[in-house]
Amino acid sequence: MVKIAPSLLSANFADLKKDIHSIEIAGADWIHYDVMDGHFVPNISFGYSILKDISQVTSMYLDVHLMISDPCKYVDEFIRSKASLITFHVEAIEDETKIRELISHIHKANIQVGLSIKPATPVSAIEKYLEDIDVVLVMSVEPGFGGQSFQEQAIEKIQKLSSLKNQYHFLIEVDGGINQETGDICKKAGADVLVAGSYIFNADNRKKVIDSLR
Repeated sequence: MVKIAPSLLSANFADLKKDIHSIEIAGADWIHYDVMDGHFVPNISFGYSILKDISQVTSMYLDVHLMISDPCKYVDEFIRSKASLITFHVEAIEDETKIRELISHIHKANIQVGLSIKPATPVSAIEKYLEDIDVVLVMSVEPGFGGQSFQEQAIEKIQKLSSLKNQYHFLIEVDGGINQETGDICKKAGADVLVAGSYIFNADNRKKVIDSLR
């Protein structure tokens, strides 16, 4: 069954503990934690210190998505802050050796590793790393802001990754514009994890909308 990862970017920051508890009891599987630096993407969110606080109020799987220009510089802070999965963007690091070194470094800390691709980035950009990673995060919107509309070119990428999945052991995660309709499309294409922000946190009945994504 597909995993549901509500994005804290759409939560109420003034009452974050309550919102985390609400999605936990509503049956969410992961917490999706978007880290933005105002440079790699045109927005700023939260960093590792808040993640550490969150790790102390929930036992949920902490899915950390680094939308930052220099993931190598900060990765140890997110490791120390109890991330369960650290996903970084292939576009953020030009050197293949550095990408492989970062994947290895995270794994040595007993944390899972993901690679993410923006809407304009083809699957071919990450194929060489698939045997070494746990998750591929397909962005179905331009990263940086919540509430955007789903971009259809993500479907072909999900299908391509799904055709490769049997050779490896990664999950396909999709983030951006996810609701019941687009979630169904992604699941049919082969998605394993759906990230949804405003669709879940703006709902009066969060259990109902989480269930609608399964």
